[in-house]
Amino acid sequence: MPGGGRLSGVYVLELGGQDDDFAACEATSAATGVEVVGAGLATARAVTDRVRELAYVHRASEVVGHCDPDVASARALLDAASVGRDGSVAVRAVDVRGTTGVDTQRAERELGQVLVDRGFAVDLDDPDHELRALFTGPPGAEGTAENGDPGTQSADDAGVCVLGWLEAESERGFGDRRPTDRPFFQPGSMDPILARALANIAGARDGATVVDPMCGTGGLLLEAGLVGARAVGSDAQRKMVRGTRANLRDALGDDGDFAVCRGDVTRLPFADGFADAAVFDVPYGRQSKIEGDSLADLVGRALAEARRVAARAVVVADRSWEEAAVDAGWTVAEHFERRVHRSLVRHVLVLSED
Repeated sequence: MPGGGRLSGVYVLELGGQDDDFAACEATSAATGVEVVGAGLATARAVTDRVRELAYVHRASEVVGHCDPDVASARALLDAASVGRDGSVAVRAVDVRGTTGVDTQRAERELGQVLVDRGFAVDLDDPDHELRALFTGPPGAEGTAENGDPGTQSADDAGVCVLGWLEAESERGFGDRRPTDRPFFQPGSMDPILARALANIAGARDGATVVDPMCGTGGLLLEAGLVGARAVGSDAQRKMVRGTRANLRDALGDDGDFAVCRGDVTRLPFADGFADAAVFDVPYGRQSKIEGDSLADLVGRALAEARRVAARAVVVADRSWEEAAVDAGWTVAEHFERRVHRSLVRHVLVLSED
């Protein structure tokens, strides 16, 4: 992305985690035209208020323009840009994931001076407007060493600087919802950040019904409910049903829109097309008494039932069930591999009916 000017998108999204494609997939639940343009950055043509509820998008800013990832280019860009805003300002510069080695303090000083020269007052504590100066390497870059000698790079490989006015920040209260703090906890409970992302990818929002047919302790349903969806779960074990009810009641309140029942994942007690989406975490061999062919049979039948009750599904497992999903009538829209630690990779399948 050499040179200056405006990006094709009108918002820039600051992505969290280390898997930008996964973060961008979640972002499509709250934005349109999402495209990864650099390490940790994506653009979007439009965003909705749901951007505040995303797990792996930290901020959304209205784009001023983009340029080469150096302070002089950023200053020239801001000098030439129109600034249709009133009130106090602050500049925050970020070397995203340390991929450019830019001097962020110098960037803040020089860009701030441009705004001061235009008559703006600077308020670092409580500004009316915050200008984000986001310097990043090319998609996939992990640090300045990853980018090599800037003098040997082509313009397309050098990365980009995006300037944008902050419009929205996502809520970051996930640490306050640790699984161990819930009324009911079992080892292996999913991290709330990942659970929120999966619920969003499934399509959880106001007016939607999301089903988890293997609900366990209810972590996925909890996050779906917190973003406004009707959360419906089932599990084969009575203790999981009771525990999920307790967790949902604790998080959503006694009048929360949720329901949990005991049920067989291969014969769900729900009508055809009952839900907008299904989302579930397949039991791992080490976590359950199901092994080998019996697990494959269970998952295959569970995928077929999910296809009966919903038009979209998100499935998490310790292996790829892509072939079983296709056999059950699903189209695999996305397949992500997310490393949890050295010995465990979680596969995330995003499934649609066509």
